[in-house]
Amino acid sequence: MTHLVDGRWYTTAQLAAVLGIDSSSLRRWRTANPPCGPAYVRVSPRVVKYCAADVEAWLQSLRTDPTQAAA
Repeated sequence: MTHLVDGRWYTTAQLAAVLGIDSSSLRRWRTANPPCGPAYVRVSPRVVKYCAADVEAWLQSLRTDPTQAAA
């Protein structure tokens, strides 16, 4: 299986670039009630990190298989 992300930790800006979204989307997902998006670690009040494995798991949870979607 090819993975989108490698086994490292990403900042909000780095992950946004990998996903092709704006950093504000990740910040909005973290502050939503209830929170959504990939799991994260708050290292300090201003620093958030995302583990590549958590991002991969989150992406897999969003996956839609067209052959299974038709009912």
